Amino acid sequence: MSAWHRRVLLVTALLLLGWTAAGAALDVPYLQGRVTDDAEILSPDARQRISAKLQVHEQNSTNQIAVLTIPSLEGESIESFAIRVFEQWQLGQRGKDNGILMVIAPKDRRMRIEVGYGLEGVLTDLEAGRIIRNIMAPRFKTGDFNGGIEQGVNAVIAQLSGDDTLPPDPAASQTEKPFIQTPDMSIVERILFGAFIFGIIGLFTVLGVLTPGMGWFLYFFLIPFWAMFPIVVVGTTGAMILLVTYLIAYPIAKILISRSNWFKKAQTQFRSKGSARIGGFTFTAGRVPGSSHLGGWSSSSSSGGFSGGGGSSGGGGSSGSW
Repeated sequence: MSAWHRRVLLVTALLLLGWTAAGAALDVPYLQGRVTDDAEILSPDARQRISAKLQVHEQNSTNQIAVLTIPSLEGESIESFAIRVFEQWQLGQRGKDNGILMVIAPKDRRMRIEVGYGLEGVLTDLEAGRIIRNIMAPRFKTGDFNGGIEQGVNAVIAQLSGDDTLPPDPAASQTEKPFIQTPDMSIVERILFGAFIFGIIGLFTVLGVLTPGMGWFLYFFLIPFWAMFPIVVVGTTGAMILLVTYLIAYPIAKILISRSNWFKKAQTQFRSKGSARIGGFTFTAGRVPGSSHLGGWSSSSSSGGFSGGGGSSGGGGSSGSW
């Protein structure tokens, strides 16, 4: 999923739901330097080597790269936590937004490379994902956090320096990647997005089944919505199952309901009066009260020396596990 889609989803969630869990969110750790090892998974020598490499790279390029390890995310998604850390630490130079944050949570077996706006074209989501999958994750699986983090940092620096030597995905030549992949979200985020998405398209689906005047128009109108929006929550395969179910179940429900007496009565009212009252709602054939002539319905009932330079992140990067 592109960075633009992630930003749209994040902004939509914030506007509709608010920061209801802000009080229970994991605290952003204090910035101790280029390497903040709160999980204590790095040896002193590894911390020193990694910090020295990041310092040299910053002096040569002005890019600010920081590494953070924490024991656990405590239920928060690594994407939202990484963005909060990135913004509070203000990684990257102001105006350049050339910061990168590498987060590792060993107890959750989760990691992420968060990329600032200014470097998204150099270190793309695809390349960040390859670093996680092919360089860091294999070493983490064997417990080699020193090697995994140091080699991951080396790969990031090499990519930023124009040395594209990242190994390809092992299965890249054998299997074709899906056109759209399921976004990496926690179960809580999936429930919230699911309630929002299915609440909207589900409402219009029910209205289409019940409405005599515009039911078949809504059937075809909602097909692209059922095809695309559920991918955010249930992935490509789940969205395909839901789409097929919708394509079959909607006409069957429509036909069965059209045989009922109240539906026939509503059809008669539509033809003679241009509107009909169904289940506490008034459906109109030509307009929605208070809007333009679209055909719809209306309700008649109530219902360490190192500090950030002021940069920011737009959600670009990649996450992974091991």
